Amino acid sequence: MKLRGRAWKFGDDISTDHITPGRYYHLRSNMPELAKHVMEDADPEFPAKMKPGDFIVAGKNFGMGSSREHAPLAIKIAGISAVIAKSFARIFYRNAINVGLPVLIADTDQIDSEDELEIDLSTGVIRNLTKGTEIQAKPLPEIMIRILDEGGLVDYVRKYGDIIV
Repeated sequence: MKLRGRAWKFGDDISTDHITPGRYYHLRSNMPELAKHVMEDADPEFPAKMKPGDFIVAGKNFGMGSSREHAPLAIKIAGISAVIAKSFARIFYRNAINVGLPVLIADTDQIDSEDELEIDLSTGVIRNLTKGTEIQAKPLPEIMIRILDEGGLVDYVRKYGDIIV
């Protein structure tokens, strides 16, 4: 599976409150409306400038904080095709795969906002088309790619009845 879009760069320790601001938490039963505010506490202009298919790129510990699955789901509904970070909070990483949002661990130092990227999820290769460089992310296990292909864990289990390795 290959993905292509622009990068939007953020720093370290982006919390779930940066991703889905607490003041909008009352919208959690209306995820499309909550998704309109994704990342606005980290960059107030982000919701207006990002386009479907774009990527969030970050430093260390992306998704720290609460364990609510609303954060990765809002990112997915907003149209972000993947998150690339140096590291993720463990529960965010698991929740992202479960809701069908690809997450890749890679050295993001050589990626800047608005760089055009192409990602091959099966190999973990991130091609920076703007700079003509490649970064090797940690490839996702085959089972995770199959879960992502089905749209998330619930859809995968509905189709197969269980995790088939």
